[in-house]
Amino acid sequence: MRIDIATLFPEMCSAVLGESIVGRGIKAGNIEINCHQIRDYAFNKHRRVDDSPYGGGMGMVMQCEPIFRCYEAVAGQLPERPHVIYMSPKGTVFTQAKAAELSGHPYLFILCGHYEGVDQRIIDRIVDEEISVGDYVVTGGELPALVVCDAVARLCPGVLPSDECFTEESHYSGLLEYPHYTRPEVWEGMAVPPVLLSGDHRKIAEYRHTEAVRITRERRPDMLP
Repeated sequence: MRIDIATLFPEMCSAVLGESIVGRGIKAGNIEINCHQIRDYAFNKHRRVDDSPYGGGMGMVMQCEPIFRCYEAVAGQLPERPHVIYMSPKGTVFTQAKAAELSGHPYLFILCGHYEGVDQRIIDRIVDEEISVGDYVVTGGELPALVVCDAVARLCPGVLPSDECFTEESHYSGLLEYPHYTRPEVWEGMAVPPVLLSGDHRKIAEYRHTEAVRITRERRPDMLP
């Protein structure tokens, strides 16, 4: 899988993506993620990519042409058109199900807005869907794009050691995840539940499922049928 991020802050994205599990996945060749500086595609000597909004108002709006030229340059390298995402607080809220869906695309192109966002015409021209990471606003699309990249990348073959690493996590099965414990067996007077020390895999599986249902009912009852 290949993901291309169009941004005004590629170094910010690269610094995060080069670390931890995703970074190892990139180095191992299990996923390719490229960050592109939109200013490199500006058509003026000052590399300006924004202008004041028609109709007045605060802030600046990112222009169509630099973004489109960046998109065309990336798309020209691929055997098929990438699925294009614009990170926007107006978009559909990101979920684990959406991450799984996106992981099925061989090529993703993620557009990060900044300032007051991007000219609507570039959205109409190239964007397939707008995605939000929550009902709040941040200063740019970079942090949301990194969230999407991380969630999608870890579902790609080879990035995690096995599918079990994510199939038992919160949201994947429609439940929140059960509690985890490790050594020591007793800490500050609090002991690990005895069933986890029993070696009985059937009882352990039943306990974990029961706990997952309990936690989901307490914290996210909206997830239960």
